[in-house]
Amino acid sequence: MKIAGVEVGERPLVLAPMEDVTNPPFRKFCKAFGADWLYSEFVSADALVRSVNKSLKKLTIDDSERPVTIQIYGRFVDSMVEAARIVEEVQPDFIDLNFGCPVKRVAQKGAGAGLLRDVPLMVEMARQVVNAVKLPVTAKTRLGWDSEHIIIEDIAERLQDVGIRALAIHGRTRAQMYTGEADWEPIARVKSNPRITIPIIGNGDVTSPERAAEAFDKYGVDAVMIGRAAIGRPWIFRQIKHYFATGELLPDLSVREQIEIIKEQIRLSVEWIDEVRGLLHMRRHMAAMFKGLPHFRDLRIRMLQAPNLEELWQVFDEIAARYGDMRET
Repeated sequence: MKIAGVEVGERPLVLAPMEDVTNPPFRKFCKAFGADWLYSEFVSADALVRSVNKSLKKLTIDDSERPVTIQIYGRFVDSMVEAARIVEEVQPDFIDLNFGCPVKRVAQKGAGAGLLRDVPLMVEMARQVVNAVKLPVTAKTRLGWDSEHIIIEDIAERLQDVGIRALAIHGRTRAQMYTGEADWEPIARVKSNPRITIPIIGNGDVTSPERAAEAFDKYGVDAVMIGRAAIGRPWIFRQIKHYFATGELLPDLSVREQIEIIKEQIRLSVEWIDEVRGLLHMRRHMAAMFKGLPHFRDLRIRMLQAPNLEELWQVFDEIAARYGDMRET
């Protein structure tokens, strides 16, 4: 499948943008395990315009990641336009507009999912960004603000009409945050709308190869976006690809194999930031691992509280010695 001439693969699997998660070290592993299309962390437009170093660092991409998207968010049209121009200078394959982030500090200020309460502003923002840059512009949003306002079909048409080249839809409302189950029926209605010609990317609760296959086969989406299920398990992309190719389920990696992967990811994270912040950043990934191991609580606590690499490596050695070739499934 191509979007604006950019090849993104057949039945593409997309790494969702996640704050403090989808940095270059993590993207590297997802790509290695089969992710077809990568998104950056979302980046504040206002911070880019003000040249905040932390936000500028998020614009770092490597050719090995392509196709890769940098996603920006903001509540003011002018700053979003200027931020898009800044992003264009580093030449990602796509610029994505975040119209779906539900967290209070973003949505309540009118950015992210907050724009679901002001669709004319959302559409005008998209129109002006599209007109300001040469790179293809995509967008990611939700079904609506709450269950009483499921407006995604109207939004999809209006964004397409102003030049958005692909639309990712999370099957929840802003009010749901990340609770309850994602509803894919509205996503399917968007995809089956004869007026919609742009690719539709489905997102929400894709946690297994079977769910990924259902997204394509039952709901008809053009691509599937995977977010939280990849945290601590970047190999989920390989498992899904294997299932698509063979109809068979690959088992999870052994504990020893998982340790080798997470150690390399930690090394890259420390190299990317520094030891203290790199370890803090990786705690979310480590917390998602080894959930099925018996009598693991004490080792889990020590793993998550390790203050430096030396102590963490010691904990990993103990985990490997105790659980070795065990698999969680």
